[in-house]
Amino acid sequence: MRDHYDFSKSIKNPYAKKLKKQVTIRLDEDTIEYFKKLAEEKDLPYQSLINLYLRDCAQSHKDLKLEWQ
Repeated sequence: MRDHYDFSKSIKNPYAKKLKKQVTIRLDEDTIEYFKKLAEEKDLPYQSLINLYLRDCAQSHKDLKLEWQ
């Protein structure tokens, strides 16, 4: 390794605004198992699959219809 690195010509990361933010969320165990199984079939990490699903919902402005009985 070098003793000194020259960063004078460096540029800001253009993707920094798209970085993910860590959050804590409570999900039902069966929901987690569903996404883990689906993620295994798709060969993806389950948290990435949940993120993709939520992003799709947000981009398509999917509306949740709740009916209480």
